[in-house]
Amino acid sequence: MPTTLLRDSRALATLAVPLILTQLAQVALTTTDTVMMGLLGTRELAAGGLAIVIFNQLRTMGVGLVTSVGNQIAAAAARAERAGKEGDREEVRAIVRASLAVATLAGIAGAVLMLLIGRALTWLGQDAAVVEGTRSMLLALAPGLLPCLWFQAIRQFTVGMRRPQALLQITLASIAVNAALNWALIHGTWVLPRMGLTGIGVATSTVYLLSFLALYVSAKKDSQLAPLLTLNAVKADAATVKRLIGLGVPIAATYGSEAGFFSLTALMAGSFGPAALAAHTAVNQLVYIVFQVAVGLSHAASINVSRELALGRTDDARRLKNTALACAGAVMTVVGIVYLALPRLVLAPFLDSGSAQALTIATQLLMVTAFLQFFDCAQNIGVGLLRGLDDTKSGFRITLIGYWAVGLPAAWLLASPLGLDTLGIWLGLLTGLATTAVLLLRRYNRQLAGRMSEPVPA
Repeated sequence: MPTTLLRDSRALATLAVPLILTQLAQVALTTTDTVMMGLLGTRELAAGGLAIVIFNQLRTMGVGLVTSVGNQIAAAAARAERAGKEGDREEVRAIVRASLAVATLAGIAGAVLMLLIGRALTWLGQDAAVVEGTRSMLLALAPGLLPCLWFQAIRQFTVGMRRPQALLQITLASIAVNAALNWALIHGTWVLPRMGLTGIGVATSTVYLLSFLALYVSAKKDSQLAPLLTLNAVKADAATVKRLIGLGVPIAATYGSEAGFFSLTALMAGSFGPAALAAHTAVNQLVYIVFQVAVGLSHAASINVSRELALGRTDDARRLKNTALACAGAVMTVVGIVYLALPRLVLAPFLDSGSAQALTIATQLLMVTAFLQFFDCAQNIGVGLLRGLDDTKSGFRITLIGYWAVGLPAAWLLASPLGLDTLGIWLGLLTGLATTAVLLLRRYNRQLAGRMSEPVPA
């Protein structure tokens, strides 16, 4: 058993490690933004943090629309391999074209919606000065959503083809570019204007565009990827677009359900004042950083489940769940120990020593986060495993129960009537994520058991 787990872990790591490193590099973009906002002050951190929460809400849902692309490409490539027709991959080309069409529609719609949400913030009980900064930031971030989703579509293509290596180099380079542009646009130079908080949004949008162009050029230089990659989304097959949307809408709804859960809790935290919102923003960013380990493992396990089932290897697909959860659990244990032992050191990059109230609140939240992250990782892996079975609807239904029927009422009850404020919100988050994780993994076990009883395709 330990030997099998070790072997499976190594096989999963082949795809998961590049994805985890890429995810961590990507989150470094928003982490850099958060650190820069913290240097500007507590009010700027609150305003910018709220803008990033809204942007991430819509970006995450857009990414969800194209997430199934990796699974579909992996299965299509495996079918061609099984049939001995690796050179005949027109199905892969059709999926790529359709994914770019879906990404374009989602990017335009999301940018418009982002601006509309910015106009509605004053009705949600937020501080007027914070709202003004948030609106300015959203205006700068909105144009970056389109190239961000184009990048994600091509990313899913490279992952589905099991060639994600270029992602890491491109994303690492984008961190340095983002940091330099942030500094230049915040403070101004002899060529660039002094834009303050808004400059962070402009820098982020610019980096998304440059990252997309770099990934496209890199894929075009790859002998295996280049023949399959086309940007001609106008010629996308309507049936393929419809299939991707059919799979993607439940994933987007699932991601949106989770992101919306966190977004609403940010608004709840904001109702307790700028210090509470700043603390919530800082800890939420830490959770977001560590969560990328689960995202990488989830994507790798999901792609491998699609591939193994297409090749008729159901037993290997069954073991992937335990392997992914074991790897995630090991990482979360180490991180949780660091949170509990060195809370102020962990929070130092996000909150300066002058924000005493915010720092105290954030330290309390870290105690909850040390346990919350186990369930957060488990539920994300569960969603990915179900996606590998082409079951994208169950995840959405389960998150509705876990987040909204259990987690949100618990957060409100603990925060307001019981008087725990922001700490109560995070205890509610933990409750919702734990419920969701249990239900998702149970669903995967039942679905896979049904697949194992089916005859292996010829």
